[in-house]
Amino acid sequence: MGVVRPNRADMRGGLPLKNRARALRGNMTHPERALWKELRDYKLGWRFRRQFPIPPYIVDFACIEARLIIEVDGGQHARPGDHYLRDGELQREGWRVLRFWNNEILSNPQGVLRTIAEMLGPPLDQSPHPDPPPLAGEGS
Repeated sequence: MGVVRPNRADMRGGLPLKNRARALRGNMTHPERALWKELRDYKLGWRFRRQFPIPPYIVDFACIEARLIIEVDGGQHARPGDHYLRDGELQREGWRVLRFWNNEILSNPQGVLRTIAEMLGPPLDQSPHPDPPPLAGEGS
């Protein structure tokens, strides 16, 4: 018997959570679609996932490499105070959480993107190497 590898769906909360995330991707709000247009395809130098399961939650956007979650808030979300509990649990798991109101995304998209970019830092491929090779003609 070989090594048993966990199923990705199980790691992300099982098939019900995966299916719920898939349904949410097909039913994004206008502000979520507007923000996704700016986050997708490495436009900020980082890869984002939309409606991403982090059990027991599904977050609006997640950059796994930067451990950053972006939530788009409007009237469709849970009761007041639930965000604090949810954010606290995600932060204990090592995630950073940014929240933006729908109207902020629509009325000030450049400010929202600037805040996200500042939280992300330089893209992974632009970060200085921890042990750069010697320049030509240097070294032994």
